[in-house]
Amino acid sequence: MHKRCSFSLLLATTLIASTSLTAQVGSAKMPSPEIRQLTKYDASSQDELRLLHIRVIDGTGRVALEDQTLTLRNGKIIRVSPTKADEEADGHHALDLSGRTVLPGLVGMHDHLFYVARVHDDAEHQTGFPTLLPQMTYSAPRLYLANGVTTARTTGSMEPYTDLNLRDAIEALQIPGPHLDVTGPYLTGEGNVFLQMHTLHGPDETRKMVDYWADQGVTSFKAYTDLTRAELKAAIDEVHARGLKITGHLCSVTYPEAAEMGIDNLEHGFSVNTQLDPGKQPDVCPATQGAATQKVMDPDGPEAKALIRLLVQHHVAITSTLPVEEADGASNPPLRQRALDMLSPQARETYLYERNAQMTTRREALQRNRFPLFKREELFERRFVEAGGVLLAGPDPTSDGHILPGFGDQREIELLVDAGFSPLEAIKIGTLNGATYLGRADHIGSVEAGKDADLVIVPGNPGANINDIENVEWVVQGGRVYDSAALLDSMKGTYGLY
Repeated sequence: MHKRCSFSLLLATTLIASTSLTAQVGSAKMPSPEIRQLTKYDASSQDELRLLHIRVIDGTGRVALEDQTLTLRNGKIIRVSPTKADEEADGHHALDLSGRTVLPGLVGMHDHLFYVARVHDDAEHQTGFPTLLPQMTYSAPRLYLANGVTTARTTGSMEPYTDLNLRDAIEALQIPGPHLDVTGPYLTGEGNVFLQMHTLHGPDETRKMVDYWADQGVTSFKAYTDLTRAELKAAIDEVHARGLKITGHLCSVTYPEAAEMGIDNLEHGFSVNTQLDPGKQPDVCPATQGAATQKVMDPDGPEAKALIRLLVQHHVAITSTLPVEEADGASNPPLRQRALDMLSPQARETYLYERNAQMTTRREALQRNRFPLFKREELFERRFVEAGGVLLAGPDPTSDGHILPGFGDQREIELLVDAGFSPLEAIKIGTLNGATYLGRADHIGSVEAGKDADLVIVPGNPGANINDIENVEWVVQGGRVYDSAALLDSMKGTYGLY
C-alpha cells in the first residue's frame, strides 16, 4: 500500500510537471532555470552584444577574416565588420575575444539520441542478445550543444515521440540542446534483428508508416538495411509526396538502385554499398554488408567513377561518418578524458572494451598488409566532392568504442582534414552543407549578417589547426551564450544512464 501511494505521488508530480511544460511549450518562451544558469551572456533580445577582435571562419570555405567585430541582437547576427580602433570592451556588452575564433554552429547530420547497451559485454568482446538501444534524452542533447552542435538530424529514432517532445522542449527553452530535425523510426524489413525496431511487410505498410509519422511531425525519414526495393521505392515516393526527405543506411538495396529510385541521401559514405558483394541477391542484405564492395572498388577506377557520376546526376548527398569507420585506420582514435568523464561507470567499461576490440582488429588487418579500408573511404569521399557531390558530416555516435555525441562531431571534422580536405573545406561540410540540405541555409550554417546567432567560439584557429575545434569555450544559440565547461560539468557520469 505504501509503495502504491508513493508511486501515485510520483506519477501525480510528473503529470503536473508535464502539464506545466506543455503549457510553456505552447506559450511565450520562458527560459528554464537551468538555461538561465548556463547562459553567460544574452543577445536573444534587444540587448546588443559585440564580440571584438575575433577571427571569423564564416563556413562558406572562404579565408578567415582577422580582427573582426561580430554584433549580435535579437538572436541574430547584425553585422560582421573590422574592429575599430576606438572600440573598447566593457566585459558586459562588448567583449575582447582576441586569440579566439568564431565559426558557425555545427550541423550534425548523423546524430542519434540513443546509446548502444551491449548485454554482458566483456574484454573478449562477447555480448549477449539482444543489443538494446536506450534513449539518452537528458545527456545527449546537452553533450551535442556543449561541443558546438547547434542543429542535429537524429537520423533514425528509437523513441520518436520522445524525440518530437524533446525538440519542442528545446525550442521552448526548457532544455538545452541543438535544434532537432527529427527522423522517424527506422524503416526496415524482414531480417531486422533489433527488438526496438518495427519490421515492415510490404510497400503498403511502408507507406502507412511514413504517413503516420509525417502526421506526428517528424521532418526526415531513414531507410535501413533490410528494406526490399519495392518497400524502399514506396517509402521514397511517400516521403516526397509529404514534402520531406529520406536518407538510407542500405544493404539489401545497392547504391545505384537507390539513386535511380530518387533517394535524397546515403549514410556512412561508400562503406555500405553492396553492389559488388559476392553472391549479392536482389532484396537481400549479404553477410559482407558492403565490406566486399569497398575492398574491390577502386576509388579511381571505372566502377567508382560511374557510381559517383550517377549519384551526382541524381543529386544524392552522401553523409560522411568517418569516426565510426576510423577503427579500420592505421592509428588509434584519440582517448579524451573529457569524453570519458561523461560516461556512467558501466558505459565507460563498455566503451573501453569496444575500443580494445577495435584496436585488436586493426592490428590484425595491418599484419595482413591489407590496405586500410578507412583510407579508401576517405579517398572515396574526396573523389565524390571533386566530382561535384554534396558531402554532409555526422559521427553516428552510438558509443561504439570511441564515439560520443558532440565529441564525435568534432572528430568527424578533424577526420575530413585527414581525408585531404582543407580545414576551411571541412568546416563548410560540417556546417553550411548540412544547413543547405535541410533547407535552413537562410537561417543557419554560416556567419553572415541576418542569420541566426548559432555559433561556436574557440580559443585558437581551427582554420590553421583543425584540432582547435575541440577547444569549445562558448556556444551561441539564438543569441544565448552558453558556457561549454558548465554544460559538461552538469553531465559528468550521466551518459549511458539517461
